[in-house]
Amino acid sequence: MDNLKSRYTYAWVVLRGLVETDFKLRYQGSVLGIAWSVLKPLMMFCVMYVVFGKFLRMSDGTSTYPVVLLLGISSWQFVTESTNVGLRSVVERGDLLRKIHFPNYIVVVSATVGALISYAINLCVVLLFALVARVQFTWRVVLLPLNIIELYAVTLGLTLLMATMYVYFRDIAHIWEVLQQLVFYGMPIIYPLSYVTNRGGLYAELARLELINPFAQTIQDIRHNLIAPETQPTIWNSFDNPFIKAFPVVLTVALLWLGVYLFRRNSRKFAEVM
Repeated sequence: MDNLKSRYTYAWVVLRGLVETDFKLRYQGSVLGIAWSVLKPLMMFCVMYVVFGKFLRMSDGTSTYPVVLLLGISSWQFVTESTNVGLRSVVERGDLLRKIHFPNYIVVVSATVGALISYAINLCVVLLFALVARVQFTWRVVLLPLNIIELYAVTLGLTLLMATMYVYFRDIAHIWEVLQQLVFYGMPIIYPLSYVTNRGGLYAELARLELINPFAQTIQDIRHNLIAPETQPTIWNSFDNPFIKAFPVVLTVALLWLGVYLFRRNSRKFAEVM
């Protein structure tokens, strides 16, 4: 027990130091500083709301749609920030890893925790918008921590996987840059899922299958439980088959396990490769 305590106490100290340093350096030299953590999703929200909500009229017609859109953009911003910073973390911290002995996974976890702090700040802004929009909160708010834990787990698993691959193949960063745009516009983030499902037919069935994606499932669950349970479809109320309902959760666990396994298996070779 003493060995475990000393081992993880040391890892926690290193993790806390890296998170504090990264968060301070992220906006160093910027006039607005940490405010950019809030301004970036807000500016993206304004553009998306004008284009898709006003011009293209891809809205569910409810008063909560702007808040739901902002929450979706903020949630996806957490995913992109975690993966974009985390996949490069091992290579960029290569000198530190060669000089100081500590678990290599900490550099990846620190990137995701830093993004999680920004996400927490954005959630406070979303709550402020929700209060202004007079959102009626329900008991489902208590489920929100579980949704965020699942979103963090699938993001961490993907980040560990890509961080391992990036050590050997630098092209992963460019491939992910393209893929994340495809995933963003393919998921029901900027457009309501009900906008497609209400039309019926094949497109409605394909739209429902988007919820099998763990990112889409968790973001929809967060929207449903926090803002609009009446208007936000989730995998839990869209399917009757329990195996389909369990698929995103199983995929999240499998992706996290695969990311941890591959990272630990190759971490001893990182210093040699770099």
